[in-house]
Amino acid sequence: MSRGFNRVVLMGNLARDPDIRHTPNKQKVARITVAVGRQWKNKATGELQSHTDFVPVVAWTFLADICDRYLRKGRPVLVEGRIQVREYEDAKSGARKWATEVVADNIVLMSSGRKEDEGYGEIPAPRPAQAAHQPPRQSPSYPAAGGDVGSLRDDINFEEDFPLDFSELGDSSETESDNEVDVPF
Repeated sequence: MSRGFNRVVLMGNLARDPDIRHTPNKQKVARITVAVGRQWKNKATGELQSHTDFVPVVAWTFLADICDRYLRKGRPVLVEGRIQVREYEDAKSGARKWATEVVADNIVLMSSGRKEDEGYGEIPAPRPAQAAHQPPRQSPSYPAAGGDVGSLRDDINFEEDFPLDFSELGDSSETESDNEVDVPF
């Protein structure tokens, strides 16, 4: 029999909160459902149509712990894993049934861009001892396209001896005739 390839990558939102359980030998298992939407244009009518698939995912041990701690309904997530089809006997009817699910090998926590998700999935890096007295560096805010960029020297922790600030280069009409800019380094 030849060897096959079974790999799945899903990106979507959690359809419900994780269902966390423990096996009899104390292994943690999380069951999540990832809602994956898709859109297409109907060729006959030209109408935009959409459909959402709800994919069951199983995560074990460490990944189950991450699901338990960080994932909630509606959160975006990326799951890497493999498809598994398992057979079981229904306890009520005694009939054989099959379940198809994704067994997660990796789960990537993503941010939805909402304010309540700020810092979501980020693990703060340890700060060096000598930098403990400095305020934390904030991410720069970028102006809208076409807006005034201003000086980079106003940014927090900007080194004063840094030689280049684009706002100090001047207007392009002031450059030399051969369109060369004198870069100070």
